[in-house]
Amino acid sequence: MADFVLVAGAWLGSWAWDEVVPPLRAAGHGAHPLSLSGLAEKRSAPAGQQTHVQDIVDEIERRDLRDVVLVGHSYAGIPVGQAAERIGDRLTRVVFVDSEVPVDGGSFASGWWQGSAAFEALIADNGGDWPPLGAADLDGQGLTDAQIARLIEDSTPHPGATLTEPAVLTRPLGELPATYVKCLLDGPEPNETVAKLLTSEQWRLVTMATGHWPMFSQPTELARLLLAEAG
Repeated sequence: MADFVLVAGAWLGSWAWDEVVPPLRAAGHGAHPLSLSGLAEKRSAPAGQQTHVQDIVDEIERRDLRDVVLVGHSYAGIPVGQAAERIGDRLTRVVFVDSEVPVDGGSFASGWWQGSAAFEALIADNGGDWPPLGAADLDGQGLTDAQIARLIEDSTPHPGATLTEPAVLTRPLGELPATYVKCLLDGPEPNETVAKLLTSEQWRLVTMATGHWPMFSQPTELARLLLAEAG
């Protein structure tokens, strides 16, 4: 049986996986949703990029998890990708859910569509945090009004240092056994970095006909996909 470690993206905590965890556990697997430092119930904890990597590694080692399927959504793909190479033979597979991926020496801000300077200015203007999204930002992503309301209500500002500090990789990410889940309402194609990684024999692509937050819009389907990847 696998142990799923589930890490949601910016502004979110372990609560984001509430509807994904039960079917994983019902199938006999372990499921461990994780809130990163500075978010959700850990809102008061200071956090940088490497703090988030260590949060994930520490959770796996503290629970002495084996056969780990490490799942990173959106922003969390960056710390998850780094943690995956640090847990050695505990890892079975990494699943990147419509996520960013770490680039050695690069940050989340490095890939921002308006450029890193614009993103860093946004963080500075908001007291060092990335403010949560509003309803208009969530439109067209396959979410119900109730799901949008919950996302907005439960999100917390995201600590800016985790987004501007560089990732650290010790080997090529393409060497890890990985699945990339592309959510088609958020764009039909993976970004250039992911497309290159998908040329590795270790990586595979699957798609979901939903938006960027499938743990809300299609939790049963996402759980089914994760169970298939654990096999």
